[in-house]
Amino acid sequence: MSLTPNYLENRLCLNVLANSVENAKDCYEAAEGHVILGVLSKNYATDEAAIEDMQKYQAATNNALSVGLGAGDPNQSAMVSRLSRVLQPQHVNQVFTGAGTSRALLGQDETVVNALVSPTGKVGYVNIATGPLSSQEAAAEVPIDTAIALLKDMGASSVKYFPMKGLAHKDEYIEVAKACARHDFYLEPTGGIDLSNFEEIVQIAVDAGVKKIIPHVYSSIIDPETGDTKPADVKALLDMMKNTLK
Repeated sequence: MSLTPNYLENRLCLNVLANSVENAKDCYEAAEGHVILGVLSKNYATDEAAIEDMQKYQAATNNALSVGLGAGDPNQSAMVSRLSRVLQPQHVNQVFTGAGTSRALLGQDETVVNALVSPTGKVGYVNIATGPLSSQEAAAEVPIDTAIALLKDMGASSVKYFPMKGLAHKDEYIEVAKACARHDFYLEPTGGIDLSNFEEIVQIAVDAGVKKIIPHVYSSIIDPETGDTKPADVKALLDMMKNTLK
Protein backbone atom coordinates (compact mmCIF):
# COMPACT_ATOMS: atom_id res chain seq x y z
CA MET A 1 0.00 0.00 0.00
CA SER A 2 1.43 3.35 -1.05
CA LEU A 3 2.07 5.77 1.81
CA THR A 4 3.44 8.67 -0.20
CA PRO A 5 1.44 10.77 -2.68
CA ASN A 6 2.17 10.54 -6.39
CA TYR A 7 3.71 13.95 -7.09
CA LEU A 8 3.74 15.38 -10.59
CA GLU A 9 7.44 15.57 -11.50
CA ASN A 10 8.09 14.76 -7.82
CA ARG A 11 6.81 18.18 -6.79
CA LEU A 12 3.07 18.86 -7.16
CA CYS A 13 0.06 16.94 -5.92
CA LEU A 14 -3.55 18.13 -5.92
CA ASN A 15 -5.89 17.77 -2.93
CA VAL A 16 -9.64 17.69 -3.67
CA LEU A 17 -12.69 16.40 -1.83
CA ALA A 18 -14.32 13.12 -2.79
CA ASN A 19 -18.08 12.84 -2.38
CA SER A 20 -18.17 9.08 -2.98
CA VAL A 21 -15.85 6.22 -3.87
CA GLU A 22 -16.93 6.55 -7.50
CA ASN A 23 -16.23 10.29 -7.45
CA ALA A 24 -12.82 9.59 -5.91
CA LYS A 25 -11.98 7.12 -8.70
CA ASP A 26 -13.08 9.60 -11.38
CA CYS A 27 -10.98 12.40 -9.88
CA TYR A 28 -7.98 10.10 -9.42
CA GLU A 29 -8.10 9.18 -13.09
CA ALA A 30 -8.66 12.80 -14.20
CA ALA A 31 -5.54 13.85 -12.26
CA GLU A 32 -3.55 10.93 -13.68
CA GLY A 33 -2.90 9.84 -10.10
CA HIS A 34 -1.34 13.16 -9.02
CA VAL A 35 -4.02 13.75 -6.39
CA ILE A 36 -5.06 12.87 -2.87
CA LEU A 37 -8.76 12.61 -2.12
CA GLY A 38 -10.07 14.31 0.98
CA VAL A 39 -12.63 12.42 3.07
CA LEU A 40 -13.85 14.33 6.11
CA SER A 41 -13.88 12.73 9.55
CA LYS A 42 -16.62 15.15 10.59
CA ASN A 43 -19.06 13.30 8.32
CA TYR A 44 -18.95 10.16 10.48
CA ALA A 45 -20.58 9.51 13.83
CA THR A 46 -18.04 6.91 14.95
CA ASP A 47 -14.45 5.89 14.29
CA GLU A 48 -15.64 2.48 13.17
CA ALA A 49 -17.96 3.90 10.51
CA ALA A 50 -15.24 6.23 9.24
CA ILE A 51 -12.62 3.48 9.04
CA GLU A 52 -14.95 1.08 7.22
CA ASP A 53 -15.88 3.69 4.62
CA MET A 54 -12.43 5.23 4.18
CA GLN A 55 -10.93 1.80 3.51
CA LYS A 56 -13.14 1.65 0.41
CA TYR A 57 -11.60 4.89 -0.85
CA GLN A 58 -8.13 3.50 -0.20
CA ALA A 59 -8.85 0.33 -2.16
CA ALA A 60 -10.21 2.28 -5.13
CA THR A 61 -7.37 4.82 -5.42
CA ASN A 62 -4.13 3.07 -4.41
CA ASN A 63 -4.46 4.62 -0.93
CA ALA A 64 -4.66 8.20 -2.25
CA LEU A 65 -6.61 9.05 0.91
CA SER A 66 -6.39 12.35 2.74
CA VAL A 67 -8.05 12.10 6.16
CA GLY A 68 -9.71 15.47 6.67
CA LEU A 69 -10.95 17.45 9.63
CA GLY A 70 -13.96 19.17 8.08
CA ALA A 71 -13.53 22.89 7.29
CA GLY A 72 -10.47 22.89 9.55
CA ASP A 73 -12.59 22.04 12.61
CA PRO A 74 -10.11 21.73 15.50
CA ASN A 75 -12.54 19.55 17.44
CA GLN A 76 -11.92 16.78 14.89
CA SER A 77 -8.18 16.69 15.65
CA ALA A 78 -8.22 13.68 17.99
CA MET A 79 -10.51 11.65 15.72
CA VAL A 80 -8.25 12.30 12.72
CA SER A 81 -5.26 10.97 14.69
CA ARG A 82 -7.14 7.85 15.78
CA LEU A 83 -8.34 7.11 12.25
CA SER A 84 -4.89 7.67 10.78
CA ARG A 85 -3.28 5.18 13.16
CA VAL A 86 -5.53 2.44 11.76
CA LEU A 87 -5.80 3.55 8.13
CA GLN A 88 -2.18 4.55 7.43
CA PRO A 89 -3.26 6.98 4.67
CA GLN A 90 -1.02 8.94 2.32
CA HIS A 91 -2.04 12.25 3.86
CA VAL A 92 -3.35 13.61 7.17
CA ASN A 93 -4.88 17.05 7.81
CA GLN A 94 -4.22 18.45 11.26
CA VAL A 95 -4.38 21.60 13.33
CA PHE A 96 -1.06 22.91 14.63
CA THR A 97 -1.35 21.21 18.01
CA GLY A 98 -2.44 17.85 16.57
CA ALA A 99 0.47 17.11 14.24
CA GLY A 100 2.67 15.46 16.87
CA THR A 101 -0.09 13.11 18.01
CA SER A 102 -0.84 12.04 14.45
CA ARG A 103 2.82 11.38 13.68
CA ALA A 104 3.29 9.37 16.86
CA LEU A 105 0.21 7.23 16.24
CA LEU A 106 1.13 6.66 12.59
CA GLY A 107 4.40 5.16 13.72
CA GLN A 108 6.21 6.02 10.47
CA ASP A 109 7.58 9.07 8.65
CA GLU A 110 6.24 8.52 5.11
CA THR A 111 2.66 9.74 5.44
CA VAL A 112 2.39 13.49 4.88
CA VAL A 113 1.07 15.20 8.02
CA ASN A 114 0.20 18.86 7.62
CA ALA A 115 -0.48 21.42 10.34
CA LEU A 116 -2.83 24.35 10.01
CA VAL A 117 -1.47 27.87 10.48
CA SER A 118 -3.36 31.00 9.55
CA PRO A 119 -2.60 34.41 8.04
CA THR A 120 -2.19 37.27 10.52
CA GLY A 121 -2.15 40.36 8.32
CA LYS A 122 1.60 40.66 9.01
CA VAL A 123 4.16 39.49 6.46
CA GLY A 124 6.44 36.85 7.97
CA TYR A 125 4.10 35.91 10.82
CA VAL A 126 1.48 33.18 11.17
CA ASN A 127 -1.09 32.28 13.80
CA ILE A 128 -0.41 28.86 15.33
CA ALA A 129 -3.32 28.91 17.81
CA THR A 130 -5.46 26.60 15.69
CA GLY A 131 -6.12 23.74 18.15
CA PRO A 132 -9.39 22.89 19.96
CA LEU A 133 -8.63 25.13 22.94
CA SER A 134 -6.02 27.52 21.54
CA SER A 135 -8.30 28.61 18.69
CA GLN A 136 -10.68 29.99 21.33
CA GLU A 137 -7.98 32.28 22.75
CA ALA A 138 -6.07 35.26 21.39
CA ALA A 139 -4.02 34.56 18.27
CA ALA A 140 -0.48 33.25 18.82
CA GLU A 141 1.46 35.13 16.15
CA VAL A 142 4.95 33.77 15.60
CA PRO A 143 7.55 34.14 12.83
CA ILE A 144 6.93 31.62 10.06
CA ASP A 145 10.50 30.28 10.50
CA THR A 146 9.77 29.54 14.17
CA ALA A 147 6.45 27.90 13.27
CA ILE A 148 8.21 25.59 10.80
CA ALA A 149 10.88 24.70 13.37
CA LEU A 150 8.16 23.81 15.88
CA LEU A 151 6.40 21.67 13.29
CA LYS A 152 9.63 19.84 12.46
CA ASP A 153 10.06 19.20 16.20
CA MET A 154 6.61 17.59 16.20
CA GLY A 155 7.21 15.45 13.13
CA ALA A 156 4.94 17.34 10.74
CA SER A 157 5.65 17.42 7.00
CA SER A 158 4.02 20.60 5.79
CA VAL A 159 2.39 23.94 6.48
CA LYS A 160 -1.32 24.04 5.67
CA TYR A 161 -1.83 27.76 5.09
CA PHE A 162 -5.54 28.44 5.74
CA PRO A 163 -7.72 30.40 5.19
CA MET A 164 -5.88 32.13 2.34
CA LYS A 165 -9.03 33.61 0.78
CA GLY A 166 -7.45 33.15 -2.61
CA LEU A 167 -4.84 35.85 -3.12
CA ALA A 168 -6.11 38.18 -0.38
CA HIS A 169 -2.93 37.48 1.64
CA LYS A 170 -0.57 37.30 -1.32
CA ASP A 171 2.41 39.08 0.27
CA GLU A 172 2.15 36.92 3.39
CA TYR A 173 1.82 33.78 1.28
CA ILE A 174 4.93 34.64 -0.73
CA GLU A 175 6.94 34.87 2.50
CA VAL A 176 5.49 31.58 3.78
CA ALA A 177 6.52 29.92 0.51
CA LYS A 178 10.05 31.32 0.79
CA ALA A 179 10.32 30.08 4.37
CA CYS A 180 9.16 26.58 3.40
CA ALA A 181 11.82 26.54 0.69
CA ARG A 182 14.50 27.75 3.12
CA HIS A 183 13.70 24.99 5.58
CA ASP A 184 13.04 22.16 3.10
CA PHE A 185 9.40 21.95 4.23
CA TYR A 186 6.27 21.20 2.24
CA LEU A 187 3.49 23.75 1.62
CA GLU A 188 -0.27 23.30 1.28
CA PRO A 189 -2.07 26.50 0.20
CA THR A 190 -5.74 26.26 1.15
CA GLY A 191 -8.89 28.39 1.05
CA GLY A 192 -10.58 30.33 -1.72
CA ILE A 193 -8.57 28.66 -4.48
CA ASP A 194 -10.39 28.30 -7.80
CA LEU A 195 -9.73 27.90 -11.51
CA SER A 196 -9.02 31.61 -11.89
CA ASN A 197 -6.28 31.96 -9.25
CA PHE A 198 -4.95 28.40 -8.96
CA GLU A 199 -2.07 28.73 -11.41
CA GLU A 200 -0.74 31.94 -9.85
CA ILE A 201 -0.92 30.45 -6.35
CA VAL A 202 0.96 27.33 -7.43
CA GLN A 203 3.46 29.34 -9.49
CA ILE A 204 4.38 31.46 -6.45
CA ALA A 205 5.31 28.32 -4.51
CA VAL A 206 7.19 26.81 -7.46
CA ASP A 207 9.14 30.03 -8.04
CA ALA A 208 10.01 30.24 -4.33
CA GLY A 209 11.62 26.81 -4.58
CA VAL A 210 9.25 24.83 -2.36
CA LYS A 211 10.19 21.15 -2.54
CA LYS A 212 6.65 19.71 -2.52
CA ILE A 213 3.37 21.60 -2.95
CA ILE A 214 -0.13 20.27 -2.28
CA PRO A 215 -2.75 22.89 -3.23
CA HIS A 216 -6.24 22.25 -1.84
CA VAL A 217 -9.14 23.08 -4.16
CA TYR A 218 -12.51 22.34 -2.62
CA SER A 219 -15.85 24.11 -2.94
CA SER A 220 -15.06 26.02 -6.13
CA ILE A 221 -14.95 22.81 -8.21
CA ILE A 222 -17.85 20.98 -6.55
CA ASP A 223 -21.07 20.51 -8.50
CA PRO A 224 -23.78 22.13 -6.32
CA GLU A 225 -26.40 19.74 -7.69
CA THR A 226 -24.62 16.46 -6.93
CA GLY A 227 -21.99 17.42 -4.34
CA ASP A 228 -19.35 15.72 -6.52
CA THR A 229 -15.98 17.26 -7.33
CA LYS A 230 -16.01 17.78 -11.09
CA PRO A 231 -13.45 15.54 -12.85
CA ALA A 232 -13.28 17.97 -15.79
CA ASP A 233 -12.13 20.71 -13.41
CA VAL A 234 -9.60 18.35 -11.85
CA LYS A 235 -8.22 17.72 -15.35
CA ALA A 236 -8.02 21.48 -15.91
CA LEU A 237 -6.10 21.90 -12.65
CA LEU A 238 -3.71 19.10 -13.66
CA ASP A 239 -3.00 20.92 -16.92
CA MET A 240 -2.25 24.11 -14.97
CA MET A 241 0.12 22.23 -12.67
CA LYS A 242 1.97 20.86 -15.68
CA ASN A 243 2.20 24.39 -17.09
CA THR A 244 3.81 25.77 -13.90
CA LEU A 245 6.56 23.17 -14.16
CA LYS A 246 7.53 23.98 -17.76
